[in-house]
Amino acid sequence: MNTEFSFSSRRSPVVCLRGCVASSQPLASTVGLDILKRGGNAADAAVAIAAALAVTEPGSTGPGGDAFCLFYNGNTAEIRGINGSGRSPRALTLDFLEGRGFSEEAPPSVFDALNVTVPGAPACWCDAVQLFGSHKLTLQEVLSGAVDLAGAGFPVAEVTAHHWATSLSALRDAGKELGGDLLIDGHAPKCGQILKNAALAQTLKELGEQGKAAFYHGRVAKAIVDVIQQNGGVMTLDDLSSHDSEVVTPISTEFKGVRLWELPPNCQGLTALLLLNILENFPQLKGHNSADYIHVLVEAVRLALSDAQQYLGDPDHVTISMETLLDKSYSHQRAQLISMSRVMEQVEPGPMTGSDTVYFCVIDSEGNACSFVNSIYLNFGTGLVPKDCGFALQNRGAFFSLCRGHNNCVAGGKRPYHTIIPALLTDSATTPQKPKLLAALGVMGALMQPQGHVQVLLNMLEFGMNPQQALDAPRVYVQYDHKANEWLVNLEEGVDQEVADELRRRGHKVNWPITGHQRSQFGRGQIIAVGDWWNPSVTQADGLPRVLWAGSDPRADGCNKIKEKQNKTITYVTA
Repeated sequence: MNTEFSFSSRRSPVVCLRGCVASSQPLASTVGLDILKRGGNAADAAVAIAAALAVTEPGSTGPGGDAFCLFYNGNTAEIRGINGSGRSPRALTLDFLEGRGFSEEAPPSVFDALNVTVPGAPACWCDAVQLFGSHKLTLQEVLSGAVDLAGAGFPVAEVTAHHWATSLSALRDAGKELGGDLLIDGHAPKCGQILKNAALAQTLKELGEQGKAAFYHGRVAKAIVDVIQQNGGVMTLDDLSSHDSEVVTPISTEFKGVRLWELPPNCQGLTALLLLNILENFPQLKGHNSADYIHVLVEAVRLALSDAQQYLGDPDHVTISMETLLDKSYSHQRAQLISMSRVMEQVEPGPMTGSDTVYFCVIDSEGNACSFVNSIYLNFGTGLVPKDCGFALQNRGAFFSLCRGHNNCVAGGKRPYHTIIPALLTDSATTPQKPKLLAALGVMGALMQPQGHVQVLLNMLEFGMNPQQALDAPRVYVQYDHKANEWLVNLEEGVDQEVADELRRRGHKVNWPITGHQRSQFGRGQIIAVGDWWNPSVTQADGLPRVLWAGSDPRADGCNKIKEKQNKTITYVTA
């Protein structure tokens, strides 16, 4: 079988009126759709999807990882967020790690049990339903679709099967093993094979019945601590029982008539806003994926990532001058460093990358929107699976720095620099207190995430693409190669060779073309837009509802399909 297949989706955007779900997996989208049909709202459906994706894409997400969400209230236009990232064990100090012989130059293996931070996703799920949900459905009802999916089994999709196999191979090459709950007879499941996960079904069932206590106390908590300590980690039951989510106020910036909303540190939403602010200084750029466009984008990404690497950390441990960093004059100064003819010299590199994550979003019939991201960091995280729990534990702590005095330096009870970020887009012409929703959007993929947010936004805002076209379009991924000590510009197949050659002439180290499953580095995104605001020539008659437009990334197993159920005037759509 040829695995170097094309990712061109040839999909039309989904258009509908009363409710929309977009995720990377059709089975998970169906679960979220069912919640909307039963009277739940966007937050209820998002949590249902999160749990379902933990079943169908366990290498990317699950209860053993972290989650973040943004919620737009359709009645009040208020935007609130939840930081669902967990902290390091209290015993995990820099002195402790140095005492074990680790250093900035020689940190623990990414699969080491020392990199397990407290999983924040289950608490985030519970809190999202409690704070933002409809209260028409119980948590048990919200999670029931995922419980059924795990218990009855599901056929593994093609892209998921590919990453399952490659991740298992990477774990075994490192001398690690993946828990049997996530294998079939000791092997990664192949595309079309049915996987049952009775252990995960039980874990989710208990979470629905008992809430957060089912995870952070009792059976599951003990199993988490046991497997970590058996493998050299230092997490305790107290570390788990003391965890809680944080409700946060989002941060934003205005760009050409729209406002992009992100979550504040410790996550890297700030990076996307810094990037937009820098790009605002180049209004003359024309031509989608032209040499000039990509050159400026790459240079702006380098500057934004460098600032993020320097200043981002856990705000409970370090002071972050958000007002200064987001001031337009600061980004104007940074933009002056960019030359159109030649690559910049001596830009401070960002941290080493790599991630597996899921992003999804929901807009309901009341105008509520939930933008949600869930991750266990690298594929299957540490590979550690607590006994009879059915999920892998994240290795998010691998993103800590071991450089003493750095904002992101490891410390006990600290949250690491976090790559996963959901986003919302509003109209900046309305008042900041009551913004008008334009879209819920996101692109997963480590340090690709802020780059992806900005690229799909520009595809729509600057180049008039609809959500599906914006996700289909070839992307650019800028990363720092620590071994070679140089910045790399990765160009997806579809970018012209002449553009790649011109970028090389300007001094960029270019990888082109990136094809097949290697396209996973460009992330996997979802968009639901309210109205076709990217196309000002089209107007709707007064009094008609605004149409929802949805797109789903062709680099994942998702698909756009319509499931209509006429129940009075309600039509639901899944992407």
